[in-house]
Amino acid sequence: MQKDPKKDAEYLIDLATKLGADHAVPFKIDDIVFDPRTILKCMFGCSDWGKGNTYPSRPGSLKPWEYQKVFEKYSCGIIVHSKDKKLSQNISFEIERQAFIKGYYFAFSLSDCALCRECAGHRSDDCVNPKKARPALQSVGIDVFETVHRLGLPLETLKDEDEQQNWYSAIFIE
Repeated sequence: MQKDPKKDAEYLIDLATKLGADHAVPFKIDDIVFDPRTILKCMFGCSDWGKGNTYPSRPGSLKPWEYQKVFEKYSCGIIVHSKDKKLSQNISFEIERQAFIKGYYFAFSLSDCALCRECAGHRSDDCVNPKKARPALQSVGIDVFETVHRLGLPLETLKDEDEQQNWYSAIFIE
């Protein structure tokens, strides 16, 4: 199968919006802002630190600067925005799958994990969906705020727990 990156990107973006994404936009790897300080917010701001298969605190996890080296091997991808965490993740899986089918065999999605009602990794070390569970953008060293703002997408610091949250997934395609 011959790949046509421009046509394939248009197809994948269109598919993401048909699946319910509020926005789906292409990115070049230079649009992704890596910052190792994200691990500080994970370590000292997240109650999930030390739990779960997708967190940077799990044994054997790469450090943010190691993830950066991996992701910089990609040239482009798609950012998916949704106000629904699980929908964002489901769309990212389908985009990853479709990209793979189109011949982009290194396609890989990142998304805050919402597969299980309660994360099994919080109760034990065993993730029940290890082939689908993916780390969040921030847990691999991506500054989500700066990245999505560069791409013209909405994201503000929540001032109240009742405010609507924005969820982002990224599919790296090569």
